[in-house]
Amino acid sequence: MRRRSFLTGALAAAALPRAAFAQTARASVLKYVPQADLTVLDPIGTTAYVTRHHALMVYDQLYGLDSQLKAQPQMVEGHTVEEDGKRWTFKLRDGLKFHDGEPVRGRDCVASIKRWAARDALGQALMARVADMSAPDDRSFVIRLTKPFGALLDALAKVGPPALVVMPERFANTDPFKPITEAIGSGPFKWVPGERLVGARAVYEKFDGYRPREGGTPDWLSGPKIAHFDRVEWLVMPDPATASGALQSGEADWWENPPNDLLPPLERNRNIVSEQLNPLGIMGTGIFNCLHPPFDKPAVRRVVLEAMSQADFMTSVAGTDTSMWREGVGIFPPGTPMASDVGLDAITSKRDMPALREKLKQAGYQGEKVVLMSASDQSSLAAIGEVGHDLLRQLGMNVEFVVSDWGTLVQRRGKKEPPSQGGWNMFHTTWLGLDVVNPAVMQPLRANGAKAWFGWPDIPDLQRLIDAWLDAPDTEAQKRVAADIQKVALEQVPFLPTGQYFSKSVYRRNVTGILKGQIVFWNARRV
Repeated sequence: MRRRSFLTGALAAAALPRAAFAQTARASVLKYVPQADLTVLDPIGTTAYVTRHHALMVYDQLYGLDSQLKAQPQMVEGHTVEEDGKRWTFKLRDGLKFHDGEPVRGRDCVASIKRWAARDALGQALMARVADMSAPDDRSFVIRLTKPFGALLDALAKVGPPALVVMPERFANTDPFKPITEAIGSGPFKWVPGERLVGARAVYEKFDGYRPREGGTPDWLSGPKIAHFDRVEWLVMPDPATASGALQSGEADWWENPPNDLLPPLERNRNIVSEQLNPLGIMGTGIFNCLHPPFDKPAVRRVVLEAMSQADFMTSVAGTDTSMWREGVGIFPPGTPMASDVGLDAITSKRDMPALREKLKQAGYQGEKVVLMSASDQSSLAAIGEVGHDLLRQLGMNVEFVVSDWGTLVQRRGKKEPPSQGGWNMFHTTWLGLDVVNPAVMQPLRANGAKAWFGWPDIPDLQRLIDAWLDAPDTEAQKRVAADIQKVALEQVPFLPTGQYFSKSVYRRNVTGILKGQIVFWNARRV
């Protein structure tokens, strides 16, 4: 054998283990393209979905919703109910521990519930009915109520942002209005802060100390959470064409939210699967700042509602295929128990724009500048924002259209100062149907002023109805109250319901086990 041939063969043989190792390493890594960059780590620091997806990786929940929207035990082993429904005792599963090695204790759960409740509408309703919460030992905690509360388990399973997750007591005891900047939970994946690249990458690693729930099958957020990937990388790609190319080339494995107009070429690729992971669709909302003119006036908000075309909003994001969107939509997702047609005439009636412009003046609009925020790095929100901009201009409003990335919008929307001092008047966002399925979880519906979601509407009649819904004895009673809620909401207009549409996620065919309901990363594996 010649020396050159020998060396060539030896080098090739030496390269084989390295190549095999590289293939094995890549197989254990899931590369995911999120809808936007992760700007807030605190699970309750924002209602941005990207933060909720992060929270469900790093943290765990006391209860998890299944596909029937029933709360199933997750971190808890079970519970007992005494004193006619006013005393609930919860026992934690054995072996739960945080990523820093500390065990999960009952007092961590109590502190986490209190911190979450300070920022969440359903949490506020729960705490208004709580007499006391305590942790008699490390593996249990007790909630004592002033009166029975039928939505207690729904509250403990709350996943609509902000989700109720459990964190160490030292973090949970901090000011809920000052976001924490560390992420230490007890979930199936650990946050890797050293590999974070703002605007480009977020990294998670499998937590070997996680103990999945025994028995059952994964169903939405219930059942065993088994991580099959050693590492998950979030690759931020604001440009849809770049994300599409990465998925088709295999540089990415999963793209959360592609624009509908890019789906056809992806669906023709035999190596790619497209799937609607969210059966309740996506609900569009225009959020008014009710603190400052002109949207501090309900009559002005009502004119915008009457001038709106839900079809215009929905076609901008979902195209002309009417199977992918719905108009004539109220405040709850169509087909769900609380949905009704009460008050929908205001949305479905024919629009007379000249008459509406005159009505706007009579409602008190005096030519004030309207600061409309829009996110450019999420194609769906960018499209909806353009329609919203056009709507306000058609009404004759003086609009300042402020376009930024989603993270910047999220930071600005928390400002209560007047628009002239860095505040805002309106922005558009969307919600998964599950997160607005009833008054208990619908953040933009809350109408209790300073305690409400961004926009801070103060509508006492609406808030009283929401409280009545929470105390309703059964589903039929809830439906009656929900109809009244929609009537008042479409009269006072705390937010603009812009319709419902459906979207798909796309992923490589060699990735299986992706669960429906929410974006989660356990159960997924490569084949």
